[in-house]
Amino acid sequence: MIYFDYNATAPVIREARQAWLEATEKTGGNPSSMHQFGARAARAMTEAREKLAALIGCHPLDVIWTSGATEANNTVLHHFAHALDAKSEVWISAIEHPCVMESSQHYFGRRARIIPVTREGVIDLDWLTLELADTRPGLVSVMAANNETGVIQPWREAMAICRQYEVPFFCDAVQWIGKLPARGLGECDFLTGAAHKFGGPRGIGFLKVPHRSQFAPLLLGGKQEGGRRAGTENVSTIVAMVTALEIREKQIARNEHILHGVWRDNFERQLLHAVPATTIVGANQPRLWNTVSALMPEGDRKHQWVVKLDKAGFAVSTGSACTTGKEEPSHVLAAMGFKAAQAVRAVRFSGGWETSEPDWDELAKGVAKVHTELHHSKG
Repeated sequence: MIYFDYNATAPVIREARQAWLEATEKTGGNPSSMHQFGARAARAMTEAREKLAALIGCHPLDVIWTSGATEANNTVLHHFAHALDAKSEVWISAIEHPCVMESSQHYFGRRARIIPVTREGVIDLDWLTLELADTRPGLVSVMAANNETGVIQPWREAMAICRQYEVPFFCDAVQWIGKLPARGLGECDFLTGAAHKFGGPRGIGFLKVPHRSQFAPLLLGGKQEGGRRAGTENVSTIVAMVTALEIREKQIARNEHILHGVWRDNFERQLLHAVPATTIVGANQPRLWNTVSALMPEGDRKHQWVVKLDKAGFAVSTGSACTTGKEEPSHVLAAMGFKAAQAVRAVRFSGGWETSEPDWDELAKGVAKVHTELHHSKG
C-alpha cells in the first residue's frame, strides 16, 4: 500500500519517535512542579520552545503549546470574540480550514466576512486593499497554503497590507510548516501549526501570539503557558514535534523539496495523458510541492476513485479529512467558482517527504488502470 494522503496526516518519522521515547524516559515529571523531576521537564519544554521560536522567527514567550491546530485556531477566534467590541468584524478567506470557518461563524455570525478568491484559488489582494482602505476589521485571517488544493497564498503580502492599516493578521500555516521554510512566519501576529502534518506525533500543535498583549484563553483551570492555556503540557510530544520540524527544515535547506516537486509535476503530466478529461485545480499557481487536486472525468464520482485506488494499493482522499462524512461539496472549490457537479469529482493526491519518484510513477499507472476499469464498466 502506497500512502498519498499526507495532507491529512503524515506518518511519525523515526527521529520524532526516538525523541518522544527519550523525553518520556527522562522528563516524566510535571513541568509545573517544583521538584527536580518537574524542573527537568520544564527545561526540556523551554528548550523546545526556544528552538521552535528560532525556526519561525519570534520570541520564545510568543509560543503556546496546544493539542493541535483545531484547538489553536479556535483559540484565536475565541480570543477576538472577547477582545473586540460587539460591532467589529473579522475577515477570513473563503478557503480557510473548516475549524477556522466554523469557529468564526460560531463566534461572529454575520460579522464574519469572507475574503474572495480567484478562479485559481488565491485570495483577492486587490479586494483586501480596497476594503481595508474603507473599513477596519478586528482581524484578518489568511492561511499560508490550502489543504485541499495546495495553492500557496500571498500571506506575506496580505500581512503587509494589514500592517499598513494596523489590523491584526492571523495565519493558519498548518500545511506550509514542514514543507516550505518556516522562517518569517513568526512575523504574523497570530500563527498556528500542527506536528502530525510533518512527521511529528498527533495531539500536539502550537499557537503564536504576541506575548506582551492581553489574551483571552480558551481553556481555563491553571496558569500553564503564562496563563494563556490551562492544562499540563505534554513534554514528550512537544520535544518530538520540534525534532521532526528540525529534520524537515534541514531537508528544505538542502532543497530536497524542489526534486519532490519535479516528481509531482511528472505525475501530473502522466495523469493528464492517461485521463485527458482531468482538470488540475490551481494548475497555474504556485502550489505545495506534494499536492495535486484533480477533477476527474465527468460522470466519475470521487468516492469511486478513492475506493478503487485503495483496492489497487493507493491511499488517496477526496479533500480535507475534516469534511469527511459531509454531503456538501467542498467550500474551497465552491469559492473558486466550481459548480457542485464538478466538486464531487475532486480527488486529492498528497505525497510526503518519504514518497519516492517510483511511488509517483506507480500512482500514475494505478490511476490509468482504474480509469480503464471505470469506463469499461460503464460501457
